Amino acid sequence: MDLTLLLCALLLTAFCCRRSAGVPGEEEVIPEILEFQVGDNAHLSCDSSLPTDNRSNVDWFFKHKDQLIPIFRVRQGQGQPDPGDYQHRLTLLGGANLSLAHVTPRDERIFICQVKAIGSHTQEKHIQLRIYKAPKEPTIQASTSGISVTSKVLQEVATCNGEDGYPLPHITWYKNRTPLKEEKNRIRFTESRTKESSGLYTVRSTLWAQLDKEDKEALFYCELSYRLPGGDHMKESKEVNVTIYYPMEKVWLEVMPNRLLKEGDKVELKCLSDGNPPPDFTIRKQDPSSHDWLEVENTSDAVLVLEQANRHHSGLYECLGLDFETGMEAIDQQQLLVNYVSNVQVQPRAPVTFEGNSLKLNCSAESSQPVVFQWKREKTGEVLKNGSVLHLTNLTREAGGGYLCVASVPKVPGLKHTQLVNVTINGSPWVMAKERHMWVKENEVVNLTCEISGKPRPTISWSVNGTVYEHDKDFQSILSTLKVQVIPELLEKGVVCQASNSLGSNKTTILLELVNLTTPTVTTTENTTSSHGTTTNSPSAKANGTSTGDQVKKAGTRQESKGVVIVAVIVCILLLAVLGAVLYFLYKKGKMPCGRSGKQEITLPLARKNEIVVEVKSDKLPEEMGLLQGSNGDKRSPRDQGEKYIDLRH
Repeated sequence: MDLTLLLCALLLTAFCCRRSAGVPGEEEVIPEILEFQVGDNAHLSCDSSLPTDNRSNVDWFFKHKDQLIPIFRVRQGQGQPDPGDYQHRLTLLGGANLSLAHVTPRDERIFICQVKAIGSHTQEKHIQLRIYKAPKEPTIQASTSGISVTSKVLQEVATCNGEDGYPLPHITWYKNRTPLKEEKNRIRFTESRTKESSGLYTVRSTLWAQLDKEDKEALFYCELSYRLPGGDHMKESKEVNVTIYYPMEKVWLEVMPNRLLKEGDKVELKCLSDGNPPPDFTIRKQDPSSHDWLEVENTSDAVLVLEQANRHHSGLYECLGLDFETGMEAIDQQQLLVNYVSNVQVQPRAPVTFEGNSLKLNCSAESSQPVVFQWKREKTGEVLKNGSVLHLTNLTREAGGGYLCVASVPKVPGLKHTQLVNVTINGSPWVMAKERHMWVKENEVVNLTCEISGKPRPTISWSVNGTVYEHDKDFQSILSTLKVQVIPELLEKGVVCQASNSLGSNKTTILLELVNLTTPTVTTTENTTSSHGTTTNSPSAKANGTSTGDQVKKAGTRQESKGVVIVAVIVCILLLAVLGAVLYFLYKKGKMPCGRSGKQEITLPLARKNEIVVEVKSDKLPEEMGLLQGSNGDKRSPRDQGEKYIDLRH
């Protein structure tokens, strides 16, 4: 019992008589905590209850282990740093307060201010500095070797680095935004810490895990947690995905594009699997006769490309996948159908008939799908009929030429083929001159052209000698061009273009007229048609050797010039009417006298004389002046159409 009381007394004494370390005889002081970031200036306030006047002695220390290291003293209001690390970083602010410049992690310690006044006991204040530094943005590096789901040991997933932080930051790992915790045989973390010469910390954490196939799309990242004055903070790294290897379970054969195919399409057959890495693939096609499987050549990376597919590419294909690691095989088959339309035929193939007859055209085709037919005219693209049969009745020569049978498959957009058939309508030639009249100069070389149609193909001749060129305009028309020099004989008789075949003949005459600049008398031209349908033009009169065409040209020019003159006259009449109205208004107001002389001047005040005067003259020809009439309908005399001066100064 006595021993127990003795122990209690000793503990009570120790509690009540605790002393500051290194300062015997003084009670322990609870330090004031001040927080700063690296690089800040720390304000160390002595804050003594005793006055710190010139009679007080103030000493500053920092605590290192159990020792007090002096760093600054104040005597009679003057400060003096002690030699050492703080000699050049401390500044006396006033009284006994100090400023510590550019704090670093090494400054995280206790600073002590001792104040001793005359006749008083010594008083202390303890200040604990806390220094903080935010780390850099965390960096993360995923494993480059990948992770196999069949492995029985934990494998490295990723590594996270947090640099230059103080105090030591903390790393937390996440998968798909969910924090990870260590789990036996499933998840483990390893961490290393490095203290730099600056006092800052670098922390490195590695995540080890055993992953499943479902983690192939998982995103991993790390989070750095650290503290700054005022609270806690965090920074996140970017997200990374880790390559995961897992065995194949199935394969499939994909055909692109995924729609009804037609000949000419670019088609791709691609082997795919749910394994990583992909297994070894082989693409094979079944022989339709023997049903044997034949390996397809020209495949690349398990892809067969048909740049222009055709019907022969249709058939049953299969993709064979072999996983060498597990020895597992998997197969998938796809039926490929390349739709087509071919062998479009028209019966009869080259129909020949006569004008007035009827004709029946039949169209047929081969196709992998139901086909529809449509008939069009080649020249115009006009749709004539929907269906495989086209009936043509009461044929004319214009009905000759090309007809198109279009065979298409509505279920497969863009799948169609066209067959052209030329219908020959036998008949006597038809002849038409490109220009019936040509205006020429004597001795010049001209090209005369006529168009001929008719079946059988007609023979073409010209009535004069020259160079003849022929070419087919279309299936039933021919263009014949004669290059010839203009001589008097051609001017007198013209040039005849004639065509003939076994069914008849026809011709047309081209008249040549000389271009003459002499003003002619306008004459008329009579048009006559020959018994063969040939149209000729004969002038009824010529004046001074001028051609009819020249007369017509000049007459048209003169009529055009007269029209311009008439418009000008009408405009002048309107202007005169406006001016007359103005003059009448002024006259009624008594502002001006009115006389009948050829020139009139409006009387104005002297101050307004010699200002702008507008002279209106008429330059109409005598025969045109007749258009300007008086109010009674009579023509004005030339005198009345003379010069007029109108004063517009008012």
